[in-house]
Amino acid sequence: MANQIAAFFAAYPHEEAVACTADHMRQFWDPRMRQALLDHVGVHGRGLVPIALEAARRMAAMDGASPPPTPKTPHSTRSR
Repeated sequence: MANQIAAFFAAYPHEEAVACTADHMRQFWDPRMRQALLDHVGVHGRGLVPIALEAARRMAAMDGASPPPTPKTPHSTRSR
């Protein structure tokens, strides 16, 4: 769902898209949904588009929480 909200705002300038996505999630999502997103981001954040990922971090900062750490991603082993 975070990606869908981010997709809606993707036509906006990047910073505005991030701010609007974070604001929407903060205003309309149940606190348990927000916490689940932050937990996901803190573990790996896989599957989130950049706007949604940045919005989650901004949302955490707006709530006064520490933003989730940036996960370390292993180098891809996929052959080219």
